[in-house]
Amino acid sequence: MALDKSPDSSIDRKNLNMNADLSAEEKATNFGSSHHDSKTTAARIAPVLPHLRGYDFGDDSESDILGKQIELEAGNEIQYRTCSWQKTAALLFSEYICLAIMSFPYSYATLGLVPGLILTVVVAGLVLYTSLVVCQCTVVFAVVATVICWVASLPRTFSALSKLGTASAFFTFVSVLLATIFTAIEPHPAGYNPDPNFVDPVTGIHGGNPIVTAIPVGGVTFVAGFNAFLNISYTFIGQITLPSFIAEMKNPRDFPKALWAVTIAEVILFGLVGSIIYAYTGNQYYTAPAFGSISNQVFKKVSFSFMIPTLIFLGVLYASVSARFIFFRVFEGTKHKSSHTVVGWASWAGILLATWILAFIIAEVIPFFSDLLSLMSSLFDSFFGFIFWGVAYIRMRRVDGGVNWLREQSLYGYIMLVFNILIILIGLFFLGAGTYTSVQAIIDSYAAGAVGGVFTCVSNAL
Repeated sequence: MALDKSPDSSIDRKNLNMNADLSAEEKATNFGSSHHDSKTTAARIAPVLPHLRGYDFGDDSESDILGKQIELEAGNEIQYRTCSWQKTAALLFSEYICLAIMSFPYSYATLGLVPGLILTVVVAGLVLYTSLVVCQCTVVFAVVATVICWVASLPRTFSALSKLGTASAFFTFVSVLLATIFTAIEPHPAGYNPDPNFVDPVTGIHGGNPIVTAIPVGGVTFVAGFNAFLNISYTFIGQITLPSFIAEMKNPRDFPKALWAVTIAEVILFGLVGSIIYAYTGNQYYTAPAFGSISNQVFKKVSFSFMIPTLIFLGVLYASVSARFIFFRVFEGTKHKSSHTVVGWASWAGILLATWILAFIIAEVIPFFSDLLSLMSSLFDSFFGFIFWGVAYIRMRRVDGGVNWLREQSLYGYIMLVFNILIILIGLFFLGAGTYTSVQAIIDSYAAGAVGGVFTCVSNAL
């Protein structure tokens, strides 16, 4: 079949050719070694989807295919392949550099500063590698936030959202910078008691000056330690959104630039903020998020206020990824996907509205929402963060090498095979131990009477 010239079919090809573009990147980084046409390249990850099997790209190179995609999309009113690597980096910054940063002092207090920093670097490295293989408030506040988030989700391309992402990353940086400075200049953290023999009757926390340890203190349970580890890990894991970002880039080969920039910034920012705040709050006075450790109420409110735009945008980003998954499949091959039509925009807004209403109901009905997030992360991030990418690597090598691929591997090939099997095993460990600790945390919260009711107006402020 000849190449379909209809403009509405061009976005179909971006999902197919994303893999073709990345195969070239693989060759440049020794992840792959042989040339594949577009159909074979897609099959390296999974079988070609039914609605893509009719396309024939012949023997065109990846760059020619990408050029055809951009050319075919040029006449559309809504163009999706418009993200530069800088805009993609802004989206990644807004996704990864968020409120979770302020829980790193808690992880370092539980694990010890040295193991905490080592795990930060190791997890960042693992997530970077697997990513390269791709190449919560009262009911009233929740209602208002849901409406705001729905409106902010309306832009249909990531290029438009990247402007909000840049602003989001800037506000996050200001927020954590202020929180770190305020924590350092205060004479004492919130809850401080000068008597080292004092024991809080509610929390059991001892008084005295903040105690900072390089290794875990005695008595740290497996559940507490593993939860601290998961806290660090889940902050980095976000690869499920990467294919959507890559699919709207002008040049997918530039994706590693965005990924390296964000990973380096993550390690530096997470490590510094976590370490500095932990140094001033110690094992006794840390909170998660760390804004609660600031004793001056003005300082606390000012620093946290800059985090609110990021909380909104992060929800906007994931809602957009989820909504486009549905939208693209409902309106595949129609003018409503690539043109400004009433049906297209009404459907897009409707899908987003349904997504945000569902999110609001889940957040308000389930009284252990934060523990639910940990449970969901254990169940799904273990797969999308580790297992999937290890399996994808092995599948690609099989397609590259044919029947005798395993016997014909070089020493480097065997090392990479063992490394990817290790990544799969890490994912399985996350799935098993992570699920256990998350369920146990829910049980412990109920036992401690820390679980509230549904649709409650009880304050959960810092």
